[in-house]
Amino acid sequence: MSALESSEARTDAPAADLPGGGVAGGILGREYRALSFGVVTVVLLIAFEATAVGTAMPVAARELDGVSLYAFAFSAYFTTSLFGMVVAGQWADRRGPLGALGVGMSGFAAGLLLSGTALNMWTFIAGRAVQGLGGGLVIVALYVVIGRAYPGRLQPTIMAAFAAGWVVPSVVGPLVAGTATEQLGWRWVFIGIPALVVFPLALALPATRRMASGPADPSAPVEPFDRRRIKLALGISVGAGLLQYAGQELRWLSVLPFVAGVALLAPAVAGRRALLPHGTWRAARGLPAVVLLRGVAAGSFIAAESFVPLMLVTQRGLTPTMAGLSLAVGGATWALGSYVQARPRMEAYRERLMVAGMVLVALAIVAAPSVLVAAVPVWVVGVAWGVGCFGMGMVIASTSVLLLKLSAPQEAGANSAALQISDGLSNVLLLAAGGAGFAALGGGAVSGAAASHPGAFLVVFLPMGVVALSGAFVAGRVGERG
Repeated sequence: MSALESSEARTDAPAADLPGGGVAGGILGREYRALSFGVVTVVLLIAFEATAVGTAMPVAARELDGVSLYAFAFSAYFTTSLFGMVVAGQWADRRGPLGALGVGMSGFAAGLLLSGTALNMWTFIAGRAVQGLGGGLVIVALYVVIGRAYPGRLQPTIMAAFAAGWVVPSVVGPLVAGTATEQLGWRWVFIGIPALVVFPLALALPATRRMASGPADPSAPVEPFDRRRIKLALGISVGAGLLQYAGQELRWLSVLPFVAGVALLAPAVAGRRALLPHGTWRAARGLPAVVLLRGVAAGSFIAAESFVPLMLVTQRGLTPTMAGLSLAVGGATWALGSYVQARPRMEAYRERLMVAGMVLVALAIVAAPSVLVAAVPVWVVGVAWGVGCFGMGMVIASTSVLLLKLSAPQEAGANSAALQISDGLSNVLLLAAGGAGFAALGGGAVSGAAASHPGAFLVVFLPMGVVALSGAFVAGRVGERG
């Protein structure tokens, strides 16, 4: 889904300090209670949107005659969020996270409204892009809020609370979205969510203003925005969009946007002054490996998960509600995995937990398309995804904790943005690759409950499983030892 303390910050506080309820020093103690409720409520809204939209997306794509652009509808969100993340990083470092959080939530709601009123697939995708811009601002702002407000000993716990915030939406979201889609129409899933934005803002903004507003060093002069980084961020966002477009439009002319996309991306992610830490692409030990692992884990998992509801609806004839509920157990197991990594006694084994987590993710992704065989019960997907989400809970929360531990306070925004850029860019690139394979094998032709083109789904899931397995190697390099 930043630099909270200096690299000396401890995350192995006594267990009595870590739980929230009733413990004065916990995240629900008197000092942190309002802020914790606020930021977790923001996560709840984002989680509900993700699960609800995933449930409604197959129906929306078919009604707008845009199944061939199905992957683009998902990746448009991540494409624009890349730009939002970099802007939010600079905004938060220089002026505090409050403004980015408020503007981001507003943009998030506006994008949902645009998608919900779309009359064609490209307008729907544009709405997803606006939503992604807002989401990019929000996610980095939240990391900086945590970095400013919570001591190192509470960071694993608030990250676990973020993961727990996905549990209820993962169960309720598919049910509500599926029922709304079947009874009222898919548009209400998008139009109804913006009304929920008011409550998280009412909780999060005042607490953020009180505990985490202003620059990291109030006595230092406020630096202007780094225009070079803003230009690189724009390049990475536009370049990722061009690669996605080239992957969806399988024609000879698609070579042109592909080349242009690579040209824009290269200096932003691999140049001498790139937006990612030096050594990221070779998994250099420490922070670079942490940033790379975040992308490998999130990209492979999200690219595969995006196609699960569509596979179940078109290949096994499930309703949107049942297709969404097949993934519901994942919210609980993700929270459980995050809870496991948050235990103080597990700190010494964090690297091993992350390696094991990536192996579980790879196994889940490879197992999911087994339901393309009619004799395999559909509940196999739910079980597999529960296992994969447990692994993701350990990995994603751990990358966040390690990033905070390895970053100085004045680097909070920049390093948080780098982590989220790796996350978002990997989502875009792997969705583009999966979407291109899906379209090339006739995936755009699926309709109704016809069990056709199973190979279009295999070409998505199996490569993503290989990518996830490579993450086990990267996870073994997140420690700083030589």
